[in-house]
Amino acid sequence: MNTTMARIGKEKRLVAFAVYTLLRDHPGQTPAEIAAACGQGERWARGILTLLREQGLVNTQPHGHTARYYLAESGRDGANRHKVASVGEELPTDETPSGELVPAGELAPTWRETLAAVLLSMSPDAFERLCMRLLRESGFDEVTVTNSSGDGGIDGRGIKRLDGLISFPILFQCKRYANNVSAGTVRDFRGAMAGRADRGLILTTGGFTSDAQKEATRDGVPPIDLIDGELLMERLKELGLGVSVRTVEVVEVDKGFFDSI
Repeated sequence: MNTTMARIGKEKRLVAFAVYTLLRDHPGQTPAEIAAACGQGERWARGILTLLREQGLVNTQPHGHTARYYLAESGRDGANRHKVASVGEELPTDETPSGELVPAGELAPTWRETLAAVLLSMSPDAFERLCMRLLRESGFDEVTVTNSSGDGGIDGRGIKRLDGLISFPILFQCKRYANNVSAGTVRDFRGAMAGRADRGLILTTGGFTSDAQKEATRDGVPPIDLIDGELLMERLKELGLGVSVRTVEVVEVDKGFFDSI
């Protein structure tokens, strides 16, 4: 191994340990927060988190309005430090073995970047149908879209049943946004809900401003659940809706076994 590759390998291992340590000391981080803490881009953080998750070291949990990352129980075991090091070995580098930089445009997009682009390219009607399918697959009953422009911003409705004992109607709104949904949008949707349902849901490809998040859970008014683009894509992946996960078989030969025969 030449000195350039040795240096790159060491740096990548240190990067993996840095992210691992950050989640250990400050659990519940989003990819954007991890990227900011490390002075890197969000795409960079997602690549490391994906590899750490594949090793069983971290997991995600819906937390409020986005997916956040935590160390898994196995990840807290100091004996798994070799797994963190192996993640560092797998990290892509922006240098060739000769030390030359690879143009950013040649880097393959992550599955999240590809999915985000696909979602934003969908027509409004198609995105509403996708949200309807997602809610059905998530356990909602009688999910329909309104197909009406005069319904006050309500794109669909469904029924959520709890333990087969009680049920309640939910109205939902779909926002195919690249940017954040504002508090005004949340208030307007709640106004359209009046007299129709006691709970609402907004799904978006973007995010929600902090004021929108506060408005959604404001005391004294019907609550509105929020699903941002991060959580939406994670849910599509979990349900296998337009996203498939392939498991790669790795076969290794244990030479030591044959030597001991």
